[in-house]
Amino acid sequence: MQFQDVVRRRRMVRNFEERALAPEAVEQILRNALRGPSAGFSQGFEFLVLEGPAQTRRFWDAVSAERGWERAGWPGVYNAPLVIVPLAHKQAYLDRYAEPDKPWPDRDESHWPVPYWYIDTGFAALLILLSAVDAGLGAIFFGITDAHALRTAYGIPEAYEPIGAICIGYPAPDHRSGSLKRGHRPGSEVIHRGEW
Repeated sequence: MQFQDVVRRRRMVRNFEERALAPEAVEQILRNALRGPSAGFSQGFEFLVLEGPAQTRRFWDAVSAERGWERAGWPGVYNAPLVIVPLAHKQAYLDRYAEPDKPWPDRDESHWPVPYWYIDTGFAALLILLSAVDAGLGAIFFGITDAHALRTAYGIPEAYEPIGAICIGYPAPDHRSGSLKRGHRPGSEVIHRGEW
């Protein structure tokens, strides 16, 4: 698939077939996630990877016990055979920028007016989404509202912060989010050339 096709076809899929993914597709998606840029090559992102009904059911029990997707009209989200939780690790950046080739041995977080640990983990998440499309799959990224439940269920250390979760699988027919009625903002509103 051509890159422009991948970008054009990327959307949030909310209904998945109950069908396992080929292991090589999963491995390619994960390899691509590791290719994301990171400040100072800190690589302060990690991934909790859950495959198959037993592992994904445990995830859903932790983060969506009330079955919110089902109540919202998208029960097929729970069919996704793969869930990836990208986790940001701030300390990796503070430690990396305290090394001799970097300027901040005091590890003071105030040197970071923009928290690149979130940005870089977001880059990795986007690579996961695009890689899923390239593999002929569908995906959705969504926020986790109860990180404590997720941490408890999987023993995730406090130093690692989930930025959301990504469900991946074969897309099934679904209805699109009502939010899409807003449409894309025109480039003339969001692209500022030369000045604001």
